[in-house]
Amino acid sequence: MIDWDDVRYFLAIAREGSVRAAAQRLGVNHATVLRRVAHLEERLGAQMFEKLPSGYRLTIAGEEVVELATQMEASSHQLETRVFGRDQSVRGPLRVTLAPPLATHLLMPDFADFARLHPDIEMDVLSSGDLANLTNREADVAIRVVYDRKTLPLNLHGLKGPEVFGCVYMSRDRLAAWRAGAPDPIRWIVISAHGVPDWASEGELRTTGVPFRTTDAQAQIVAVRHGLGITTLPCFVGDADPLLVRVPSVDLHLYGTLWLLTQGETRKTKRVRLFTDFVSRRLAAYAPLLAGLSISGD
Repeated sequence: MIDWDDVRYFLAIAREGSVRAAAQRLGVNHATVLRRVAHLEERLGAQMFEKLPSGYRLTIAGEEVVELATQMEASSHQLETRVFGRDQSVRGPLRVTLAPPLATHLLMPDFADFARLHPDIEMDVLSSGDLANLTNREADVAIRVVYDRKTLPLNLHGLKGPEVFGCVYMSRDRLAAWRAGAPDPIRWIVISAHGVPDWASEGELRTTGVPFRTTDAQAQIVAVRHGLGITTLPCFVGDADPLLVRVPSVDLHLYGTLWLLTQGETRKTKRVRLFTDFVSRRLAAYAPLLAGLSISGD
């Protein structure tokens, strides 16, 4: 009999193209992935992959197995989701996915409150910019900023939250120096993968053409605090930081609307309903901050 866990590891390599990437996706070590695939190959009596300098490539047998394995995966997820949807217990796992800024700068205190109210719910917070697949049960609830509701899959159930706005920020010290006539040029601080958004302007400032790049949002914020330049941030991040201030004469920008997303049978479970009801109330209270309406004085 084929072990479904062996098939999962096989699919991970087929999709990721390497053992290392598959291991990271599954949260296991390199040796475990190799052992599982070797066991599957032994059971089937065929080699699944060719090992190339560029990674792992499916053999003809492997390509045939991928199609059947994908069907197995879909059936497994369907079974799991239906059973999970009938679970009315307040004990057990709850996986929530959201972008890192929403977790670290807004909702983590609320998650802590929810965990204290329901100590038997095992919360797993997946803080990532990647969109988790709710249909495949990679997460039970997704909290996402969505610009256009039509872009969401039709099988997802959405609970609409407040709108999220952003602006351009700099450090209070740098603004004071600029107002005092400091001649130093002001740089844009950008995350390498994104650059300066089309909507952003310098307002009353003028910037140099030499940017300062970081690889993540936290480093971006620290760079702004240290007076290295200006950057775009969601208002709930920039306005809540006592060391930052909005750049003069820059308009707010609508990022989109926050949605609490669940899938099919999953949203019927008591744990998911308790969580979405709780967080939607907290988000409603945050509406002024998310809209950029509650800022401290300059």
